[in-house]
Amino acid sequence: MDHYSSTPEIEKAVTYKKIDVSSAAFKENGLIPPRYTCDGKNVSPALNFDNIPKETQSLSIIVDDPDAPAGTWVHWLIWNIPVTHHLKEDHTIGTQGINDFNKQIYGGPCPPKGTHRYFFKVYALDCKLEIPGSSNKADLEKAMGGHILGFGELIGLYKKE
Repeated sequence: MDHYSSTPEIEKAVTYKKIDVSSAAFKENGLIPPRYTCDGKNVSPALNFDNIPKETQSLSIIVDDPDAPAGTWVHWLIWNIPVTHHLKEDHTIGTQGINDFNKQIYGGPCPPKGTHRYFFKVYALDCKLEIPGSSNKADLEKAMGGHILGFGELIGLYKKE
């Protein structure tokens, strides 16, 4: 066994259960409809989650855009979502954190130019998180450390109209 495969972080990462994330609004690597962007109503799309580990106590979601000119741009942070297989459109049950628009809401895709990728990342956790709504992505990721049971993502594309 090599040195890297014996670290707890690597072992934990290998044991994550894959969560299947989908949406009726768009397919994997498909175009996100304007309704869910700054060109439309700017509401969060409905999301579906399958294969959630049975030990899960809460879900967290991070939506970000790695193609933003200034580096990865955070569009939405939400945690302490009760275990569910479906999150309704524009539904925010749980605690929302501060995104890169400096707001505590979903901020839909709004690329300045070109087509960007938007990663809807879903985490199954073995606990509820004790962090305030003023938390950012780094705070959320730190709080989730050691508590992730499952992970999945859905990637959507958008080009501003």
